Amino acid sequence: MASPPTSLVFNVQRRQPELVSPAKPTPRELKHLSDIDDQEGLRFQIPVIQFYRYDPSMKGKDCVKVIREAISQALVFYYPFAGRLREGPGRKLMVDCTGEGILFIEADADVTLRQFGDALQPPFPCLEELLYNVPGSDGVTRLKCGGFIFALRLNHTMSDAAGLVQFMTAVGEAARGARVPSILPVWAREAFNARNPPRVTCTHHEYDDVPDTHGTLIPLDDMAHRSFFFRPTEISAIRRFLPDHLRKCSTFEILTAALWRCRTIALEPKDPEQEVRVLCIVNARSKIVNPPLPTGFYGNAFAFPVALTTAAKLCKNPLGFALELVRSAKADVTEEYMQSLADLMVIRGRPHFTVVGTYLVSDVTRAGFGDVDFGWGKAAYGGPAKGGVGAIPGVASFYIPFRDNNGEDGIVVPVCLPAPAMERFVIELDGMLKEKPIDLPAQTSTTFIKCAL
Repeated sequence: MASPPTSLVFNVQRRQPELVSPAKPTPRELKHLSDIDDQEGLRFQIPVIQFYRYDPSMKGKDCVKVIREAISQALVFYYPFAGRLREGPGRKLMVDCTGEGILFIEADADVTLRQFGDALQPPFPCLEELLYNVPGSDGVTRLKCGGFIFALRLNHTMSDAAGLVQFMTAVGEAARGARVPSILPVWAREAFNARNPPRVTCTHHEYDDVPDTHGTLIPLDDMAHRSFFFRPTEISAIRRFLPDHLRKCSTFEILTAALWRCRTIALEPKDPEQEVRVLCIVNARSKIVNPPLPTGFYGNAFAFPVALTTAAKLCKNPLGFALELVRSAKADVTEEYMQSLADLMVIRGRPHFTVVGTYLVSDVTRAGFGDVDFGWGKAAYGGPAKGGVGAIPGVASFYIPFRDNNGEDGIVVPVCLPAPAMERFVIELDGMLKEKPIDLPAQTSTTFIKCAL
């Protein structure tokens, strides 16, 4: 599969940023975020990028004008997004619903969608030209071919992936003529507030205070960004390493176990007894039953359950060892677990999740980014703009749905590692899939690696 040309260079002409405010007056009020929303590990900007092809049926319509107006209409219902975050006593975050609006940037690029290559997935050439480094901003960039790129940054404390897609879908519906979103937004952040008095009733190793005594935090210089494409063929190849009772585990569980193990081997921990962990983002919406979360809730409703072991045990044991740990971690998330998590945040001052020896994975294959339609059809690519994003860069990977040129569906996983570790990671992963070690030539830091053998 072809990769996006790393030599691709183009110019982007930007207009002056402008504020897009709600199309109608909205309530002026103060809305508190939940005690899960405002944890330290979510206080960063989510970068999302959507690529859209030219559609002849939309000839004569300006994507910038259509989307700008649609955002304004959607903000009437999602007016907290048009406000400003404030921090109160105890580091409590709240939204001052001022109605000021979202920063919007109009641009034109002298490049076509085809020039990005057949494999349209992270890392993208000239990303910073397309994804503006302005917190809380949206932007639309017209392309020479008649297609366009929609990019945004959103403070993660406001929404998780499901909530963000719900808002983006409302913008798409407004762009296609709807007066009211098909799903009306519901704030209801009190659903994830701490009890009074708060009490931690579950084990939350994901928030252990672990000092970096071995210098294991990933350095930010000389980082390599690559994407790996896993078709059903590759997932089946990994399943061969598992005992019969584990071969029916989910794709998420199997892929997470394999990537965690390969990544740890590639990082070459100095101390074999060092703790290593993988944090699995688990959507808790279906876990909340008393009462259930209302339809339209768009806040953060997930946890970071952790699989924990030592580097030596992870690397020397068969893959099934890691897989059992991942399965057990996912099963930890219950309604009581979420309540205990909210209580922990209040008791401990809203800590960051542990980053020392940590790998974080987030499955957005079912989030629906690619289904967002502004009138030009579904996105050619929709989802996270790159891997390694977060309050601590380099820790996270996303599982993103992707269809290759042969029409075969699979999962793209952007990975961010120091360049030497990335080369070892590629060798370890391909060695697993081929069932024997291999020597690979040096790659550039923006290569798309296809794990089809």
